Amino acid sequence: MSAALTRYRVMAYLVGVLLLVVFSGPPLRWFSPEGSTAWEIGEFTLNTVSPVHGFLYLVFLVATAMLAREARWSIGFTLQTMLLGTVPFASFWGERRATARTRARIAAHHSDGIGRGAD
Repeated sequence: MSAALTRYRVMAYLVGVLLLVVFSGPPLRWFSPEGSTAWEIGEFTLNTVSPVHGFLYLVFLVATAMLAREARWSIGFTLQTMLLGTVPFASFWGERRATARTRARIAAHHSDGIGRGAD
């Protein structure tokens, strides 16, 4: 389960940071003079970073589903965690919440003597 948690966390942080970058693109593009450096950064964000973020969000969804299955999350918790990945800053809170729940489950497995060496 530790490997699935690590994959999830990496994707959650990557998607969260890129989401913040993507949200900065439209204001830079719309409110900066055309051809200015800020406008070009906005263009790059919208045309390049945004599609990359979209693809990585799909990878995040897969990583979340894989972790949810291993950690035996409820459907509701899984869907909330996936949706939090679409909201700037909430994605980071969702990652902390999911990590805490999963680490508690790992600790419970180890204290019960279940799953030793299987993670």
